[in-house]
Amino acid sequence: MPEPLETVLAEVRELLLAPGLTRAVAAGRRRGHVPSVTRAQVRPVTLKHGRKLQIVTDDGARPFTRNVAPGPEAAAAIDELLAEPFGNWHVETDSATVQVRITKKGDAQVHRAGAVAAPRAAEGHDRAKQWLLDPGDPLFSVVGGTAAKRRQIDAFLRALAATLPDELPSPLRVVDLGCGNAYLTFAAYRYLSGRGAHVQVVGVDVREDQRVRNSAVAAELGCSADVTFVAGTIEEAELPFPPDLVLALHACDTATDQALARAVGWEARWVLAAPCCHHDIAAQIKGSATPSPYGEMTRHAILRERFADVLTDSLRAALLRLRGYRVEVVEFIDSAHTPRNLMLRARRTGAAPTDEQRAEYDSLTSQWGVTPALSRMLS
Repeated sequence: MPEPLETVLAEVRELLLAPGLTRAVAAGRRRGHVPSVTRAQVRPVTLKHGRKLQIVTDDGARPFTRNVAPGPEAAAAIDELLAEPFGNWHVETDSATVQVRITKKGDAQVHRAGAVAAPRAAEGHDRAKQWLLDPGDPLFSVVGGTAAKRRQIDAFLRALAATLPDELPSPLRVVDLGCGNAYLTFAAYRYLSGRGAHVQVVGVDVREDQRVRNSAVAAELGCSADVTFVAGTIEEAELPFPPDLVLALHACDTATDQALARAVGWEARWVLAAPCCHHDIAAQIKGSATPSPYGEMTRHAILRERFADVLTDSLRAALLRLRGYRVEVVEFIDSAHTPRNLMLRARRTGAAPTDEQRAEYDSLTSQWGVTPALSRMLS
């Protein structure tokens, strides 16, 4: 629940000036205010002349670094930072983590883990620590917090955390293509902004009623300045920015290919796609002769369907590699919760494809006589 901002900032100040500080990041802005810098990072460093507190600020054009001595100089520098109207603070010490978000009313939503956590029963403390997004986060009071939904959100956030670097760019621009009711969109925003980045998110869905509903949820959560929604198709929706991170979670059939094609067109740095149904390649396989000796794999409808799923996502991964992405195909969530449980996790490297990669892709498509939707969209 919200806490007085003055009290929470005093707690943050104490942690920033304590010997156990590991790192801290301030970013974002409070409603109606703009900080003089877009982001600030604080961490202890050991230099030739002893231990210092390093403060790196970024005004959007370039970073500025200064190293201040412990004591009055550090205290004065920290007080200057705390006076800035940042919207988020993320503080890590050798024994605790504190995440602070300033609400639109000017209060502080605080999530604590470790030694500074508020007293609670041991069972409750352990249960909260196992989730990347605290079950007590206001998000769950708005979208619902069933056990199944918490598991899916946590699985998604773990895949997201494994994809992104430790140091997030700020601002971090995100688009969720085919966002539906957007609870994963909001989960991504809550988690990433909790890591100290200024996060800007746009959710895209073809339905106007979803845009209206999701915009109302954003207002209720106090993040409508940074989380917005547009009604439109994946192929044609217009965004206010080229995204760094593209999400496409359970977009049906070739809608996933449309999302991947747009991500490649934007040269997005990171892509997470969890495909849903796979009809396109399955139909092509059904309508063509099966190459020898794989007849048994397509003779039975259920086996043909499952093989088509694997082939579709294999070809998607191959095409992303040919376009300069490093790709992993991982389990999104345990198959007990959903049979559509794979995720393509991609990071742009810009590496040129090798002759071997091209040959493997060409051999696979020609042998099975298929033309992936994604290849048509990228041509």
